[in-house]
This record gives sequence, C-alpha cells and structure tokens, in this order.
Amino acid sequence: MSGEFWLWALCALLPALWLLSFLRTDTDLMLLWAAWLGRRPEQVLTCGMVVWVTGASSGIGEELAFQLSKLGVSLVLSARRVQELERVKRRCLENGNLKDKDILVLALDLADRSSHGAAVKAVLQEFGRGFFNTLQTELFNYPGITVSTIYPGPVHSNIFENTLTSDVTKILGIKADDISKMATSRCVRLILISMANDLKEVWMAKQPTLFMTYVWQYVPIRDWIFSRKTWKKIVEGYSVDMEDLEDNHHKRLSE
Repeated sequence: MSGEFWLWALCALLPALWLLSFLRTDTDLMLLWAAWLGRRPEQVLTCGMVVWVTGASSGIGEELAFQLSKLGVSLVLSARRVQELERVKRRCLENGNLKDKDILVLALDLADRSSHGAAVKAVLQEFGRGFFNTLQTELFNYPGITVSTIYPGPVHSNIFENTLTSDVTKILGIKADDISKMATSRCVRLILISMANDLKEVWMAKQPTLFMTYVWQYVPIRDWIFSRKTWKKIVEGYSVDMEDLEDNHHKRLSE
C-alpha cells in the first residue's frame, strides 16, 4: 500500500515540478533543451561564416551583430539608417574579433522589394557567397541551408518608441514599462543557440508572455478573444497619446 502511495505521489509531483520550472523559464521547451544540452554557438558559429543582419541599426539586430562579431563571424549590416549602421560597425570592431574588411555596411529598405536583387549581388561580390531565406519546401535540394523562424517577445529596445508611427524617424515617446521585457543580450544569446542547433522554430519571452504564446498556439479560440480585447485597448491608448504628442509639437512650433 505504501509503495502505491509513493508511486501516485511521484506521478503527481513530476507534473507540478515541470509546471514550476516552466513558469520560471523564458524559452519554449525545444530551445530550453538546446540551451542546456545542445551545441554552443562558440562551437558552430565561427570564422569563415557570413551572417547578414537586417534591422542591424538598433535593438535585437544591433545586439545580434555585436555578439556575432565576438565569435569572429563576418557581417553584413543592413537597415535604412546608414549612420546608425556605421556606429554599430564601430562597436563591433572595437569589442569584437573582426577587421574592417570583415563587416559590410549595406543600406537596405526591406519594404522596397526592387532593391533586393542589387543588395544580394553586393553581398556576393563582397564575400563570394550568400542567400536569402525562403520557404523551407523550396530547399529540399539544399541540405546546407536551414530556415529558422524566431519569435521573440518584448525586449528592452526602442521598438515601442517607434511602433504605430509608420516612420522609423518618428518617435512615439511612450515607454512600455508595464510590460515584462527580456534583456536584449539574453534574447540574442538564445537566437545564437537556436542557430547553432538548427532549430526550425523557437519562442522566447519572459512570463507571462511565454505562457500566453502556448495558449495562443494550443488553445487559439480563447486567446483570440483575449488578444483582440487587449490589443485594441493598447492600440487605442497609443493612438490617443500619439495625437496628444503631435498637438503639443504643433503648439510648440507655433509659439
């Protein structure tokens, strides 16, 4: 009888321990496994590789370029703001293991599809190799290419200051301090681990955002209702604040 009791107790304890550990983590389970037991980025992402980072002028893109430079990976840095790209390049050269010839600054607006072909040619001319990620189903004959879909949650960057403005140079001026955000360096470290282990899809976010991602994935109807109500309030609040900011700006100009 006592043996059966302890067996049932163990069966009840294991899910509880799993739930407790999940509530303390900031990645999906596959990425968590890779972070514990998988290949290290330092083992896989080494000299001789070329990584093209778009959106490299700030936030996750900047931090990704910075950490890759420490690994000795050659870089193509792209975004619309060339001056910011040059700043990121200087940071990578000062703190990384690269020389000037190892980093190409390439201005690029991803929304302008007509410019993509010329940009690819520029990268190939500089480094002699490269490719654009495309649908995984088109890559059966290219086993050396892996497409990773990465879903980062809120991170500490300036993305909230520019959101909903449709203009990268326009600042919203709102700080989303009430949202639980992940450190950018932690986010990028997890991205590098996913690259090193060829993971096809990864999620990373602090709780409760990670939990809500699982709810959205596996119980979508409930989360659709929640998301529509929540994001409607957020967007409406941002829009009102944006209108107030623009009114104040016009008032200052007229004075």
